[in-house]
Amino acid sequence: MAFVCSTAWWRPTTNRTAAIAEVSFYHLDSQPLDWALPRLLLRVVDSGRRALVVTGNGARLASLDQLLWTFDEVSFLAHGTAPDPDAARQPIWLTEGTDNPNGATVLVLVDGAAPADPQLAGFERCLDLFDGADERALAAARGRWSAAKAAGHSLTYWQQSPEGRWHKKA
Repeated sequence: MAFVCSTAWWRPTTNRTAAIAEVSFYHLDSQPLDWALPRLLLRVVDSGRRALVVTGNGARLASLDQLLWTFDEVSFLAHGTAPDPDAARQPIWLTEGTDNPNGATVLVLVDGAAPADPQLAGFERCLDLFDGADERALAAARGRWSAAKAAGHSLTYWQQSPEGRWHKKA
């Protein structure tokens, strides 16, 4: 499976106030979260940024932790979860809470998690991944889109092709 994403996504953003974040919605169609999440996180880490991954399902935290260690046979994504020590040193922090102990500038929302702060204070970007085959997840994502738009954030919408590539739709 090929993973394609516009390189413009990773360029530093200029001419925007600190209160406005770029929010990208990722509509999972052909590949599940377990396939897409590590690939997006690789892009975040490769860009020199840190990520805070927030799940709306605390029971899933352990499986996401395992996923980032094992998603690829030859590599892994260094990360931490509570109560791991040295949270500030981790490029990726997994949580179901609102803490940001690694100083992440990229917020990643999965499993229906919503941002604790609609203004996304402290974050440059927010990635919202949702299952397009789940009507409840789709409706919840629409609600988060409306809230992000009302907060004045810059929005983009990405949808997967059958091959798992991302295509910008809005």
